[in-house]
Amino acid sequence: MITAGRGAGRRADPPRPTGRVSAPEAGGAARRVTRLAPVDLAEITGRAREASRELASLHRGRKDAALLAAAEALVAATGEILAVNGLDVARAEQAGTSPAQLDRLRLTPERVAGCADGLRTVAGLPDPVGDVVRGSTLGNGLQLRQIRVPFGVVGIIYEARPGVTVDAAGLCVKAGSAVLLRGSSSARESNAALVTVLRAAFAAEGLPADAVQQVPGETHDEVKALLRARGQVDLLIPRGGAALIRTVVDEALVPVIETGVGNCHLYVDAEADLDTALALLLDGKTTRPSVCNALETLLVHAAVADAFLPRALTALAAAGVTVHGDPAVAAAGEAAGVPVVPATDADWETEYLSLDLAARVVPSYDEALAHVRRWSSGHTEAIATGSLATAGRWSPTWTRPPSSSTRAPASPTAGSSASARRSASARRSCTPAGRWGCPS
Repeated sequence: MITAGRGAGRRADPPRPTGRVSAPEAGGAARRVTRLAPVDLAEITGRAREASRELASLHRGRKDAALLAAAEALVAATGEILAVNGLDVARAEQAGTSPAQLDRLRLTPERVAGCADGLRTVAGLPDPVGDVVRGSTLGNGLQLRQIRVPFGVVGIIYEARPGVTVDAAGLCVKAGSAVLLRGSSSARESNAALVTVLRAAFAAEGLPADAVQQVPGETHDEVKALLRARGQVDLLIPRGGAALIRTVVDEALVPVIETGVGNCHLYVDAEADLDTALALLLDGKTTRPSVCNALETLLVHAAVADAFLPRALTALAAAGVTVHGDPAVAAAGEAAGVPVVPATDADWETEYLSLDLAARVVPSYDEALAHVRRWSSGHTEAIATGSLATAGRWSPTWTRPPSSSTRAPASPTAGSSASARRSASARRSCTPAGRWGCPS
């Protein structure tokens, strides 16, 4: 069974979710687990502050050991985590949730294993705490050093992906900060179970269990309180769709790192290997269409459109992808016997998170770049080309300047698609090597 744990000698926690799954009833479905008991936010942030002070002074070895222990604990609790996640998925299905959102919500044995692998990866990273960024010695002998230090208490507000629970906890603990997790109500049972496993594993390794806490409640009131907890929370990071991110940026009194949605492009250049380009296209669009760096728009140079589009449209149709195309793409679709929905400006700006794709033929590299600069969300942009010179021009130039409402630089966001990893050149605001955490 999933059980909660506490660090030795620490004061008793208020009521917590046990994470236990009840015995199956007649229909074979497990009853839902205990809900989080309401707790005053000031009490939660106070415990997080105490935990953050202890974390800040921990040696890397202790943090890494705790992360590795948490990885093993997740694997050991896979069956129970999946049973709890099934409750969330069933409730979402009954509510008519879209297939894309259900995919983001659903955990599988492979995704739980990916969570554990993510923690192991984070454990292997250098410890950022205490890293000397720069320094100098004045003429009088006084030494000046700029040193990386933990934020303190970090709040993460996110939507339907329970894997973010593990991502956020692992990264914050590694960086010496306590984390307050506020996921969506659609994943409340899954998040509670994951937090229970993590707290127990950290406590067993001598870390403060309160380094990871789930903010209780099922209404927006708790979120609003978190947004206004200036002085209690040092940093907020929203993870989710555009509406969530905008709400946090606009309403928070706490400093915010603004993450981005994933309107991601693949440009097939005139010098691209078309077999490689087709592989990138299908992988980036169909492998996990619900993740934030899934492919949403295809741009094809006119010089290769006649050779590439019939193959691409046929393959996309076979994979169940609906293409929203400009007149040139529509004409290619008609010739190939593949229906194409006429594209509008709304398609160029949309993060579908589904088996939909916007497509356009462009006359030149410069026109492709202009399109990306206009419509990109600044997340992940890929180019398929055989020209190193063209690839080199692509990487540093596509990102749009941040809008005037941006309160901080874009931060690492999650999601996994091999398209950007395998493209000739891609610039990402995501974590290196795809991601640090769960492939969910």
